[in-house]
Amino acid sequence: MVEKIRVVITGAAGKMGREMTKGLLNSPKVEVVGAVDLVQVGRDIGVLNGVSPAGVVISNDLPKVLEESTPQVLVDFTVAQAALENAKQAVLRGVRPVIGTTGLTGEDLEELHILCEERGIGAIIAPNFSLGAVLMMHFARQAARFFPRVEIIEIHHDQKLDAPSGTALKTAELMAEVITGNDSAFAQDMKTGQWLREKGEKIEGVRGGKYQGFHIHSVRLPGAVAHQEIIFGGQGQLLTIRHDTTSREAFLPGLLLAIEKVLDLKGVVYGLDRLLDL
Repeated sequence: MVEKIRVVITGAAGKMGREMTKGLLNSPKVEVVGAVDLVQVGRDIGVLNGVSPAGVVISNDLPKVLEESTPQVLVDFTVAQAALENAKQAVLRGVRPVIGTTGLTGEDLEELHILCEERGIGAIIAPNFSLGAVLMMHFARQAARFFPRVEIIEIHHDQKLDAPSGTALKTAELMAEVITGNDSAFAQDMKTGQWLREKGEKIEGVRGGKYQGFHIHSVRLPGAVAHQEIIFGGQGQLLTIRHDTTSREAFLPGLLLAIEKVLDLKGVVYGLDRLLDL
């Protein structure tokens, strides 16, 4: 019988944390051995998620949970301010972080990468665990080679704390990788900064924010989950690549993949696409 991977989840009482905890409890590959949050302390994670008692209650003491439950992987769905410290606490104890929290800075990633390298273990940080969203970003990277203009529209629920989304930023980074290396008009604009000089804005910022040379428009509305469009424009044509997440259940297959893969990694891997053969 294959031994289950021992997992602790932080942010276990949040919307994403609860959905992922419920999925992990039903997975034959994973054993949830600890749960951490600042709310719902003392509640059984199974009961909290409307299933049978799991025998694991939510604690607000991560170091204690890590010491007592001896997990292999820490899954984090908290907030950016807490995620880095949670990951560091895990790495120092030989536990491998899988982080779905967005908003971490480049400096945060570098700090965590150095710590992982020193300890000889891996970590995965994924702006989006949906396999469909990963494919969306992959297709956008391919299309960016052939179109002179592109903009990103990302739509999320109104409780999302960061904007733009980590998925939008990752999409822009992937497209910039291929655009800046070619001789297209768009690439020249990016090199000279022409793309960043807006014209005709009657309201400042109405054309959205700019990252890696791309316009990104962030929409926050009740009723939304996670949605993104990448709209490419060329002579006489538009190409739209869109992905819609209608339920947080979409993130579970990617999360399970990351939990398995992180056991064999060293250092920080950023993006679920790095784990797929694309």
